Amino acid sequence: MGYIAKVTSRRMVTIPARIMRKYGIKEGMRVKFVEAETGVLLIPIPKLEEFHGIDRHHASAIIEGIRELEAEHRKEAGE
Repeated sequence: MGYIAKVTSRRMVTIPARIMRKYGIKEGMRVKFVEAETGVLLIPIPKLEEFHGIDRHHASAIIEGIRELEAEHRKEAGE
């Protein structure tokens, strides 16, 4: 399923609420734009504070999960 958003004169785009909930995007978060062959990927970047208190094992699992998610997004964009 796709969503359509309009770019404003100030180059802003509203991210649909369902997408924000699904990917944990919150107000003030940064996102990364990655150019792919078929388009542009938008990847949320969690704040460092969200990782406070997790041990090294959990941190590496989270980082690996983020890498897998990014690879999945690239694959979906290529289809």
